[in-house]
Amino acid sequence: MALSIDELRGKVAEMTGQGLNTQQIADELSISQRTVMWLDSGAAEVDHPDDIQVGWRTIGARPNRINAIGAIMADIVLEELEIQDLADIDTIVGISLNGILFANSIADQLDVDVAIFRSVSEEGDGHLSNKYGNVAGRKVVVVDDVLSSGETMRKTIKTLQEEGAEVVLSMVMVNKTEENAIASVPLRGLIRTVRV
Repeated sequence: MALSIDELRGKVAEMTGQGLNTQQIADELSISQRTVMWLDSGAAEVDHPDDIQVGWRTIGARPNRINAIGAIMADIVLEELEIQDLADIDTIVGISLNGILFANSIADQLDVDVAIFRSVSEEGDGHLSNKYGNVAGRKVVVVDDVLSSGETMRKTIKTLQEEGAEVVLSMVMVNKTEENAIASVPLRGLIRTVRV
């Protein structure tokens, strides 16, 4: 169910009161950080940023639905490997919070390792969790739920490359841009939403 602007403002205020930062709120509401800041500022509706909210709770509420989307994403990974004439990949990297479930499902279906990138700041900076797969010297695919501006994905790719990974694909459930690549890495989205 789509939320009204007032309901979104209320959710942003509630989450801010709980100590969540702009990045975390954007992840929770599947909107851009710019939209979170606009909602938090109380600016007039005519000044709103060009954004859409993606409500995917119906998928996220059930593991079998996540796995169904994961199967589609795994199929796209295999297709992309063939297009790029690449050997198998080693690791699927999920961007927290929402990319983790998809990454886990894809990794399970492709029988590869999983790693987690924690996007923890409003600037999209973060780090790899040391409890999961290593990325050094590996071919990896990066997965998230929604791509808004691409900054989180861009910074994730940069960090992974600095860790010694070869990032061969970035994938999202919903791409809210017209981009087909991020940081020279192919970008695939299951759904593209662009204002016309």
